[in-house]
Amino acid sequence: MRFSINKLAMQAAEILTALAATGAIDQSMAEALLKAPQTNQIEIEAQRGRVDALKTALAALPQPEAKRLLTMADYLVKKSVWIIGGDGWGYDIGYGGLDHVLASGQNVNVLLLDTEVYSNTGGQMSKSTPRGATAQFAFNGKKTPKKDIGMIFSTYGNIYVARIAVGANPNQAVKAIAEAEAYDGPSLIICYAHCINHGIDMAKGLEQQKKAVACGHWPLYRYNPVLDEEGKNPFIIDSKEPTLPFADYAFGENRYRALKQINPQHADELMAEAQRDVLRAWKSLQGRAAAMEPEKK
Repeated sequence: MRFSINKLAMQAAEILTALAATGAIDQSMAEALLKAPQTNQIEIEAQRGRVDALKTALAALPQPEAKRLLTMADYLVKKSVWIIGGDGWGYDIGYGGLDHVLASGQNVNVLLLDTEVYSNTGGQMSKSTPRGATAQFAFNGKKTPKKDIGMIFSTYGNIYVARIAVGANPNQAVKAIAEAEAYDGPSLIICYAHCINHGIDMAKGLEQQKKAVACGHWPLYRYNPVLDEEGKNPFIIDSKEPTLPFADYAFGENRYRALKQINPQHADELMAEAQRDVLRAWKSLQGRAAAMEPEKK
């Protein structure tokens, strides 16, 4: 879709330039359309107004090129492309395709709804499932840590990456989505999505999101390549250092409690390792942010 939109926008620009060169379209109108900034909603709405004026002018012209441009003039307005998927797809079976899309450098936005399990197919373990959680194919608790897909993609350097949790910090979530939309390049938003397979009262899902952030399991951050170009630190941590033990968050969910009831000793062992995972991940996050700090001149 991104390639199709880009091609149609390029064709529309070429026809508009040709019509302006012959005097059929006012040169100043053409330049305004072709050079208009479209980095925010106000600028995009202004461009829509210019396109409406162009359509009125084109409708009065007899040239075949004018009739053709009339059908594709709307592609002179910036088009937003979003891909929405879950962690089973993004972290696991579709990871190669996701990597290919984000590595392309195209202006595509991805919203990854992370339930940490294959929710739609019965609750199977995915590479996003945290250590210690139970799921199909992990009835004795997952023995390996959660894949850190955000950090992986941030290493490309030209991909906007953010981790959000609407229940924990809605303002940060809105800011990240707006920044991803404005960024002229690939973007990945990883969103905490509480799920019935977590074994919680779904009416209290937002409260559980707050605990996930507070214990450090789901730190909030934004990696914005634009800031790097401006000589600023592109890596921003939006949540505080963990203040809650991971177990206090985890044992609020049946996916962790189930193993505690069946095999308490094994559950405690996995929980201790999961706590270490959280602390290691937090230190890694802090280290990454420190490493991105620009040198002082």
